[in-house]
Amino acid sequence: MSPSVAVVTDSTAYLGSVPGVAMVPVQVGGTDEGSFAGDLASATTSRPSPARFASCYADLAAAGATAIVSIHLSGELSGTIESARSAALDAAVPVEVIDSRSIAMGLGFPVLDAARAALAGASPGEVAAAARRGMRSTRTFFYVDTLDYLRRGGRIGAAASLVGSALMIKPLLHLVDGRISLLEKVRTAARAIARLEDLAVRAAGEGAVEVAVQHLGARERAEELAERLPKRLPGLRESRVVEVGTVIGVHVGPGMLGLTVTQR
Repeated sequence: MSPSVAVVTDSTAYLGSVPGVAMVPVQVGGTDEGSFAGDLASATTSRPSPARFASCYADLAAAGATAIVSIHLSGELSGTIESARSAALDAAVPVEVIDSRSIAMGLGFPVLDAARAALAGASPGEVAAAARRGMRSTRTFFYVDTLDYLRRGGRIGAAASLVGSALMIKPLLHLVDGRISLLEKVRTAARAIARLEDLAVRAAGEGAVEVAVQHLGARERAEELAERLPKRLPGLRESRVVEVGTVIGVHVGPGMLGLTVTQR
């Protein structure tokens, strides 16, 4: 039997096909993210229209959903959440819209938590609560090869202080209150990747965790990192390697490597 509570997210969760989860694509260069084939350096992103969300919500209601929990990338990084909220006002069933304050698997893990709750028959409030618990227990850290893309995007928070000194540093970044901020400065890519491991170990603590290693055009580097993690994370239940898409790529550029840790 299908769950009565549907879960919706956007394409920046990079989850692929997940039972019980509908996806609304963010736009890149005027087309859906998955269809973009242009140059990252000149591409621009835009939110899905409220009409796209309205259509998604209507389809889910027609298919039998009695409520919807819609979970999206940080409102500090995109207006996607506002489109979702606008569409929710006129939806045929109640829609709770949640700002994940994150992106990529920082969004994806809370979506998966919500989907599992919905498939287990949880109420709308319980599904939303599962997503929020996932948000609180998830941390994301990432490294970028260049700050040029972040500078052009204009959404880099405290990391803006690095612009102008980028030649001498390799920044480690994280999300604070939904914005990308500087965490540490290191001198080489190798040291930055080693610190990503250290940060994952610290975030994991002694308990059970799942980890996502995310990258853009750096699969070999990401897989090598994923192979090392079980030795340092005794509570690791599952790890996955995820290549992020063009919405993130527009802002961080190729070579990005990130770690998302969620406690279980």
